Amino acid sequence: MQVVVLAGGIGSRLRPWTASIPKPLLPMLDMTLLEQVVEAVPGNLVDEVIVAGGYKVDMIEAYFKNKDVDFDVRIVPEDEPLGTGGALGNCRDVVSGTFACFNGDVISSLSIEPMLDLHRKNAGVGTLALWEVEDPTRFGIVGVDQDHRVTRFMEKPTPEQVFSNLINAGSYIFEDDIFDWMPHGRHSIERDVFPKLADENLLNGKRFDGYFIDAGTPTAWMEGVQRCIAEKRFNAGEAVDGTWYAQQSDFPTSAITGSMIEADVALMNAQIHTSTLLRGVRVGANSHLKNCLVGRNASIGSNVSLDGVVVDHECTVPDDTVQVGGQWP
Repeated sequence: MQVVVLAGGIGSRLRPWTASIPKPLLPMLDMTLLEQVVEAVPGNLVDEVIVAGGYKVDMIEAYFKNKDVDFDVRIVPEDEPLGTGGALGNCRDVVSGTFACFNGDVISSLSIEPMLDLHRKNAGVGTLALWEVEDPTRFGIVGVDQDHRVTRFMEKPTPEQVFSNLINAGSYIFEDDIFDWMPHGRHSIERDVFPKLADENLLNGKRFDGYFIDAGTPTAWMEGVQRCIAEKRFNAGEAVDGTWYAQQSDFPTSAITGSMIEADVALMNAQIHTSTLLRGVRVGANSHLKNCLVGRNASIGSNVSLDGVVVDHECTVPDDTVQVGGQWP
């Protein structure tokens, strides 16, 4: 079947990384973020991946033209931001039948087959993946009956409005009938479509367990990296003591924990903790990086201390720099 990935955002929470690389192409271990998202669907079920995006879509298209993947990739560009509903609605002319749809930065343990089974059993227009949380006020909350049919949907309720701890996990099975419920142009599928479908008893909800990460922030990005390492969601490289290495895993003078280290990285007596270092990074003597995302070919000087910093690609952090949070430069 076809898989639609909603990837229209500019990835502002991961700047400055996303100023030059669109979020779907950011590397998460040996795959891109987009490929990790699509991992929820077994390869034998994927016919075509449709990327609904409006930011640097030419780079996404070029990447997949040169990448050997088991599915066709089609880009449906947005000329202007259309919201989650508008982005999906923009695909109405290229999608048919039953299809999967994912938000573009969700890393989860979701298995699509149980959702498909429920969708076929209950029928309707759509089936939502559901995740349980303690505080659902930042999400779309979902009420379901004993037959797993959605009885109510509300986006980002106030504490007084909360009627369920099950939230919309940003992963769906739809029939192409969904487009009959969607206006043309910009709109929110969560605010403008799901509540109406719930009122008409046309949505199902399937809870899953395991893990659910919205990898759109630096902190959540590292949670996604560490979970992908723990679950062995990679085909190349190796994981050693909780850190994934694309190439070299022997840095005898440095201490590394819970991190992602791409190829051609040079470390000199450094401490690297819960951080992502992309290809070509250099880290000088006695530097300490914690909870950091370091871009391609960045150079970190000596005696540097960074905590929770996103370092841009191709830039230099001078010796003796100390920074907590934010971006560099």
